[in-house]
Amino acid sequence: MLEGYYYGKSVIKIIKEELAKGEKYMSSYVLGFQDIDRTKLMVVGGKGANLGELSRIEGIRVPDGFCISTEAFKRIMGETPVINELLDQLSLLKVEDRDKIGELSSEIRRVIEGIAIPEDINKEITRFLFGLGEKNAFAVRSSATAEDLPTASFAGQQDTYLNIIGKEAILKHISKCWASLFTERAVTYRLQNGFVHRKVHLSVVVQKMVFPQASGILFTADPVTFNRKVLSIDAGFGLGEALVSGLVNADIYKVRNGKVIDKKISTKKLAVYALKDGGTKEQETPPEQQNRQVLTDEQILQFERIGRKIKEHFGCPQDIEWCLADDTFYIVQSRPITTLYPIPEADDQENQENHVYVSVGHQQMMTDPMKPLGMSIFQLTSFGPRFKAGGRLFVDVTHMLASPDSREILLDTMGQHDPLIKDALMTIIERRDFIKSLPNDKKERSPSKSNKGMPSSGFHTQIENDPTIVSDLIKSSQTSLEELKQNIQTKSGPDLFDFILEDIQQLKKILFDPQSSAVFMAAINASSWINEKMNKWLGEKNVADTLSQSVPNNITSEMGLALLDVADVIRPYSEIIDYLQHIKDDNFLDELVKFDGGQETRDAIYAYLNKYGMRCAGEIDITKTRWSEKPTTLVSMILSNIKNFEPNAGNRKFEQGRQEALKKEQELLDRLKQLPDGKRKAKETKRMISLIQNFIGYREYPKYGMINRYFVYKQALLKEAEQLAQANVIHEKEDIYYLTFEELREVVRTNKLDYQIISKRKDEYKLYEKLTPPRVITSDGEIIAGEYKRENLPAEAIVGLPVSSGVIEGRARVILNMEDADLEDGDILVTSFTDPSWTPLFVSIKGLVTEVGGLMTHGAVIAREYGLPAVVGVENATELIKDGQRIRVHGTEGYVEIL
Repeated sequence: MLEGYYYGKSVIKIIKEELAKGEKYMSSYVLGFQDIDRTKLMVVGGKGANLGELSRIEGIRVPDGFCISTEAFKRIMGETPVINELLDQLSLLKVEDRDKIGELSSEIRRVIEGIAIPEDINKEITRFLFGLGEKNAFAVRSSATAEDLPTASFAGQQDTYLNIIGKEAILKHISKCWASLFTERAVTYRLQNGFVHRKVHLSVVVQKMVFPQASGILFTADPVTFNRKVLSIDAGFGLGEALVSGLVNADIYKVRNGKVIDKKISTKKLAVYALKDGGTKEQETPPEQQNRQVLTDEQILQFERIGRKIKEHFGCPQDIEWCLADDTFYIVQSRPITTLYPIPEADDQENQENHVYVSVGHQQMMTDPMKPLGMSIFQLTSFGPRFKAGGRLFVDVTHMLASPDSREILLDTMGQHDPLIKDALMTIIERRDFIKSLPNDKKERSPSKSNKGMPSSGFHTQIENDPTIVSDLIKSSQTSLEELKQNIQTKSGPDLFDFILEDIQQLKKILFDPQSSAVFMAAINASSWINEKMNKWLGEKNVADTLSQSVPNNITSEMGLALLDVADVIRPYSEIIDYLQHIKDDNFLDELVKFDGGQETRDAIYAYLNKYGMRCAGEIDITKTRWSEKPTTLVSMILSNIKNFEPNAGNRKFEQGRQEALKKEQELLDRLKQLPDGKRKAKETKRMISLIQNFIGYREYPKYGMINRYFVYKQALLKEAEQLAQANVIHEKEDIYYLTFEELREVVRTNKLDYQIISKRKDEYKLYEKLTPPRVITSDGEIIAGEYKRENLPAEAIVGLPVSSGVIEGRARVILNMEDADLEDGDILVTSFTDPSWTPLFVSIKGLVTEVGGLMTHGAVIAREYGLPAVVGVENATELIKDGQRIRVHGTEGYVEIL
C-alpha cells in the first residue's frame, strides 16, 4: 500500500464521512486538544488533527492548546455576503492572472480581518484561554482542511503568529489566520493543485508557547536520499522560525539504527527568540556559541526514538517540528512527508533481505505513471516479475547483482540502455555491505534464471547477412496481426478476455523470437565493432552514426517522412490549410469533404492513420489516447511541415541520408586500404557496414507490432466498457482504465463493481503524476543517482550521453507535450523523453536533447538515421535549458552548451 495513504484510510473517504457527520459539531466552535483525534480533519484541519493525535501518544510532550473549528470560519464567511461575491470572482481566475489574484485576495483579507468575532464564539475562546492561563504567551497558527495531506502538504501557505499575549491580541490574530487563507501564495497554490477555494476551510490552533533553547525539524526518512532507515534532524538555537525562513543554516544530524552516522555543524550567527511582552526578535548568537553543536549526541539518539515512535503511530514517514526547553523535547507539529517515492514491494517480506530495483520506464522511454489496465497488460506481455510503485514498474535485480557472472551481463546491458543506471548499480556494488555476493557460478549464465525480466545483450543466435530475413519477419508479423483483427471480431464477454490472454502468448513469441533478436543484435554488435575499430584504425569516433542514415525497413523513421508526404497532398489547398489552423475537435475529418481538395486530404490522413494511428506518446500504456482516437494531435505537425518544407522533402531527406551513408562508407574503405593489412580490414569493415544497413532498421519493428496488437485489444475492451456504462456499472468508458485486466474480466463476468475502487485509483493516479520516478531505488527507499564520469569538458557543459554524432547550434525548444510543438526548421528539441510517436517532429529539427535514454533507445536510433546530433540522459535538461535559448549540442562528445 502507498505510504502516503492517510493513516490507512483515503483522505477523500475521511472528508466525505466527516462532511456527513458535520451536524454533530455544530454546537461547539472550540475544541481542546484532548477532544481531537485524526478523524476530526474536517473540523480542525490537518495541523489541528495531527496535534490532537500527537497529544494522545504516550510519552510524547505536546504544548497544551485548543482549536477554533472550521464551523466558526464557515459561519463568519456565510454571514458576510460581500465575501461570497469576491469568491465568485476569484473562482474564475487562472494561475497566470497574477495582478487580479493580488487585488482580489487583498480585498478578501481586508474584509475578514474587519469582521468582529461573534459573541458566543468569543465566550468559548475566553473560557479555554482562562483554563490555560490567560496571561501566558500563545502561538496562533492556521490549520486548513486541505493541509498536511499525503497529496499536498500546503506547507507555509497559511500564517503562524508566535508569542501572542493577551485575549484581545489573540482574537485579532485568529482573524489574521482566517484571512491568511487568501494570501496570494495560498490562492495560487490552490489553483496549481486543483483545490476549490470554497471547499478549503480554516481552523485556528491556539497553543501555549514554549520558549526553547533549540528547535528544528526531524524527518523520519532522509529528505535527500529518501532512505527510510536514516533519520535526519535539522537543529538551530532559539525558535524554529530562523530555520524555516532561511535566516540561518541548521546543524544536520543523520541517525541510523541508534547510531549517529553523519553530522554537519553549521555556523549559526543568528537566532530568533521570544520577547517578554510579546512578539519575536532576531538576535546575534555569541561568537563562542556559533559553531557549537546544538544537540548533544545523547539528545540526538533520545530524539531518534521519539521520531520513530511518532512514525509508527501515524504509519508513514513524518516531518516533525520540535523544540527543546528545559532539556525536554516538545513536539509542535507532525505531518506526512509527501515527496517520498514509494518503495516497490518485495515478494520476500518475511526474509527482510535488501533489494535493488531498476526502473522499467527509463528503458521503455515512458517515465509517466501508467493506469492499472495499461500496467497489467504490459506486465502480461513481459517476461519475469515486475514490481509496482508510484504507478511505475520496476525490476528486482538483486539476484543478478549478487552473482559475479550475471552482474557483468546486467552492467553491460545497462551500459547500452542507460549509463546512469549502470553507474548507480556500480555505487551499490562498491558498498559491498548492501548485497551478499554469491560465489562465481557459471550456471547463472542462463538468461531465464539470472535476467529476471531484464533486457539481455547476450544469448543471441548467429544470423546470416541476408536482408530477406527481415522482410520475412515483417510479413509474418503482419499476417499474424490480420488474423488477430479477424478473429477478435467474434469475441465478447469473458471469452474476449481468454482470447486476449491467448493472443498475448502469441505476441510474446513474436517479441522474444530468437531470430528477431538476433537480427537487431547483429546490427548493434556491428555498430559497436565499427565504432571501436574505426576509432582505433582511423582515429574517427562514432562512425556508425553516419552509416546508419536512411537504412531500409525502419518503420519509425518512415513514419516521420510519411507525414511530410501528407503535407504535400494538402499544400496546394490554401482553404484547407486555413481550416486546419482553426479546428478544435476530432470531427474535422468529416468536415473536410466540403472543401476543394478535401477528399484527397481526408484520404491521405486516413491512410496515414491506418498505418500509424495506433501510436501515441507513452504508447506502452494501452490506456493512452492513440492518434486514431485523437487525430487533431497530428494537425500541428502537418501544418509545421507545410510551413517548413518544400514539396517532396520526404524523399529528398531519405535520399540525402542514403548518399551521406554511402559516401562515408566509400571514404572509410578507401582510407582502410592504405593501411598495413588494409585489404583484410576493408573487407571486414564492408561486411559489418552491410550488417548495419540490412538489419539496424528492424530494431524498431517488434515494438510497432506490439503497439498494433495493443490497439486491437483496446478497441475490443472499450466495446465491453460501453456495455458496462449503459448498465450503469461504470460512469464512463474510460473508468475501465483504473481496473487491472483481471479485475475488468471479473466486472464483465458479474456486471458488478464497487465504484469506490475507481475513485480511489483516480486520486492515486493524480498523486503519482506529481512524483518523479527514480532510475534505481533500494528496499530502504534510497534513491541512487548515477553520474557521468568524464573529463576535459567546458566548465559550463551540461553532460549527457553521446548517441548521435555531430555538433549543431540552434534555438532550444523545450517541449513537454508533443501537441504543443511549434517548431521552426533548424530548432533543437529539448524534452524529457521521446518514444516513436515523437518521430514526426524529428524531420523539423536539427538536434535532440532528452533527460532519459541510452544508445539503443528509440530517440537515439532515429536521430542517427536522420543524421541529427543528439545527447540523451541529460539530468533535468528541461529545467536547465530555457525555451528559446541558443544552445550547442555536441553529439559526438555528449554535452550541451548554453551560448
